[in-house]
Amino acid sequence: MINNNKVVYSINVEDLQTISKRQLGRMLTDLEIESVEDKLADCIDWQAAIANAIECCLDDHLLIK
Repeated sequence: MINNNKVVYSINVEDLQTISKRQLGRMLTDLEIESVEDKLADCIDWQAAIANAIECCLDDHLLIK
C-alpha cells in the first residue's frame, strides 16, 4: 500500500535556478529564491494539474475508468 505522505512531485532550488537562467539570463539570489518559494504555491493550480495528469493517464489507458 502506498504511503499517503509520500511526496509525488517536488521542485528544488536547481529547478528554480534553471528557469531563472533561461528567463532572466542569471541565477537568483538567496533572497529572490525565498521570495519565489513563498509565491510558488499560489501560482500553481494544483487541482487542475492533478486532474490533467489523471486525464492523461486515462487517455493513455494507464488508469481503469
